[in-house]
Amino acid sequence: MSLKHVLFVVTNAAEIGPNRRPTGFFFPEIAHPAEALERAGIAIEYASPLGGKPFEDGYDASDPVQAAFRSSASYRRLSRSRKLSEVDVLDYDAVFFPGGLGPMVDITGNPEVQAVVRRAWDGDKVVAAVCHGPAALLGVTLEDGTPLVRGRKIAGFSTAEEDGYARPDVPFDLETALRAEGALYEAAAPWQPKLMVDGHLITGQNPASGTLVGEAIAHALQKVA
Repeated sequence: MSLKHVLFVVTNAAEIGPNRRPTGFFFPEIAHPAEALERAGIAIEYASPLGGKPFEDGYDASDPVQAAFRSSASYRRLSRSRKLSEVDVLDYDAVFFPGGLGPMVDITGNPEVQAVVRRAWDGDKVVAAVCHGPAALLGVTLEDGTPLVRGRKIAGFSTAEEDGYARPDVPFDLETALRAEGALYEAAAPWQPKLMVDGHLITGQNPASGTLVGEAIAHALQKVA
């Protein structure tokens, strides 16, 4: 079986909302999926809308997986992420959008990101996201004009979770937006892991779901010769 490659598309946003809340990608939502993928022998590369070192949020040094990731070669590659416009998603077997609040600033509604999602989807690549990462799927339409998420089973950060987390700072509610485009949204209780797999679309609800998403991506790619 040939070596598989996953492209992580990471936010460049540093702050969000009227309170200018510091943000970025949520550290465990890269560290945990990356650990699962690397354990499966799958390579990871990083891109972001602007390239370079993305801002980060939520690092927990007491988590051995996060601590190991911070000292890894993968983290060094992340700090020099490629500019998204210089990457062709068809060079990869999967594309993954980690969360944090940052994606609601520069990933959602970004025509370049939407084009990447559509190109990956049409190329039968695995499309995956966790927590606020599924915001990348919003506004993506298929050839017939229907939303990509319509009629598809999806998890993402829930309204109940947002109400207790960053409601004053986010520009919209992710669960509500996904439902409005026709997603068959499902959620676990707040902060409990939830994984949804619908064909080659893989989504997770929150930080606790990161390992599950990484393992699901690995499982999907291992089934492909």
